[in-house]
Amino acid sequence: MLSLTNKEKISSKEVFPLVINSINDCAILHNGVKMPWLGLGVYKVQDGAEVIKAIHTAFEVGYRSVDTAAFYQNEKGVGQAVKEAGIPREQLFITTKVWNDCQGYEETLKAFEESRQKLGLDYIDLYLIHWPVKEKYIDTWRALEKLYQDGYVKAIGVCNFQVHHLQDLMKHAEIKPMVNQVEFHPCLIQKEVRSFCKENGIQLEAWAPLMRGRLMDDPTIVNIAKKYGKKPSQILLRWDLEHRVVTIPKSIHEERIKENADIFDFQLEELDVQAIDALNRNERTGPDPDNFSF
Repeated sequence: MLSLTNKEKISSKEVFPLVINSINDCAILHNGVKMPWLGLGVYKVQDGAEVIKAIHTAFEVGYRSVDTAAFYQNEKGVGQAVKEAGIPREQLFITTKVWNDCQGYEETLKAFEESRQKLGLDYIDLYLIHWPVKEKYIDTWRALEKLYQDGYVKAIGVCNFQVHHLQDLMKHAEIKPMVNQVEFHPCLIQKEVRSFCKENGIQLEAWAPLMRGRLMDDPTIVNIAKKYGKKPSQILLRWDLEHRVVTIPKSIHEERIKENADIFDFQLEELDVQAIDALNRNERTGPDPDNFSF
């Protein structure tokens, strides 16, 4: 494993030589499954008309990935939007997650089936453990492995796992996680988690990539946005891509959904990536994965 000193010496161009220049471009998970770099998050989007409209707008723009969860209580609307869109199922990438009070082996299998029925899908593209619930996530992972081996999911992964969670899980796992979805933005760049995931072939995915709007007036982001003729939000999302982190910004507004997808016609220069990296202060907008009680 690389030391922190060595990690800091590696430039983004050396680590990430690939150019992402289309909304159709995908990350390749370690089992060969393709996952779009950009998806639509639907956290706190109301079930029914609101989530359906947002997804239809996203599909029209070119998105093919939607990230939901049992906890979001909008899986039924997501499924309806997918059905109404008429897009071939194999062209879509649908993610959902098992919530904390449903973790455990049998409980997770039951929770998955409930989610699948609400979504109205034969299979799920990516199924995730939402939080690392102590003394449960190992058994929960066993259930995910069974679902994967039985063909009900194309890929399995985790959310909010720190390095020690991943190390513990991998001691017991037959299959290592394909994805780790974590809070990731310029004020929380997750160096150790990001490096560990890269070294182990685990794709990192960002939630709260826009830091819930808190960085829109940051002078560094604003100045870089002016340089490229882009919005601050577009700079933040492109920064995710420069680090090869899958990003799933949430919006219900047509204009913003379109803006968030308009990030494939430019690349950030290395100095600008470094300037944004320097905003890191290990600041979370959500709970600490080592100290949560829900």
